[in-house]
Amino acid sequence: QPDFAIGCAHRGSIGSVSDSGSGVQVVDASDPTSPTIIGSVDTPGQVYDIALRGDYAYVADWTSGLQVVDISNPASPSIVGSFPAPGEASDLVESNGMVYMAVGTAGFGIIDVSNPANPAVLGSMDTPGVARGVAVEGAVAYIAMEDQWMLLAPVYLP
Repeated sequence: QPDFAIGCAHRGSIGSVSDSGSGVQVVDASDPTSPTIIGSVDTPGQVYDIALRGDYAYVADWTSGLQVVDISNPASPSIVGSFPAPGEASDLVESNGMVYMAVGTAGFGIIDVSNPANPAVLGSMDTPGVARGVAVEGAVAYIAMEDQWMLLAPVYLP
């Protein structure tokens, strides 16, 4: 049963909704006037953000870190990989086989997801504030921190 939608992402006519306490809902939006839930998978934590790339949904799952969900069969999504976060995973961006994730009091992390079943940390950085949002543009990541009046701090990526 769907709970509380927080975020969404789409790829063609397939969408995924981050559904707080109920995990990931996969939606057929081929008829935008009547989207239909066609599959779902519960995650161990609370889903805060979601990004899609190819057959995978990357999920910021609060205290359960990163969850990688295989959506190649949208009617039967399944968790195929995960990576624990040292803080609260609240926002993420996937780009070129990497997930850039805001992890609250623990700052910011970069996770290699080129092997979705075995995500591996590439780097992390403590931030001066509680990291809640992340955006990536080229070789720069911008981190939004809640207790710094949503300061956007640029981080130059390797």
